[in-house]
Amino acid sequence: MTTSSEPVALRLIDREFLIACAPEEREGLLESAAYLDRKMRELRANAKTPGFDRLAVLAAISITHEFLALRKQHSGADQSVGDSLAAMRRRLEAALDAQLK
Repeated sequence: MTTSSEPVALRLIDREFLIACAPEEREGLLESAAYLDRKMRELRANAKTPGFDRLAVLAAISITHEFLALRKQHSGADQSVGDSLAAMRRRLEAALDAQLK
């Protein structure tokens, strides 16, 4: 992992921010900023008071909600896979035990 960082210009709504990041993280940072910009623009279209700070907070809450819902869904899928694998292991062990007897 490299310790060097370089500034990357990000545009959110009509503001530009310079953020330092490692070269290998640049693409992900740009994608994240583009997603945040789209979310803020979407919220601005429906907001009564579309101040930048308010839009940023609303977007952060919305994105966090999406993230937590996906994480919860993923966790449930992991549990389901784990349960299926455990059941399969028990059947295999039972079949092997039956063959050995």
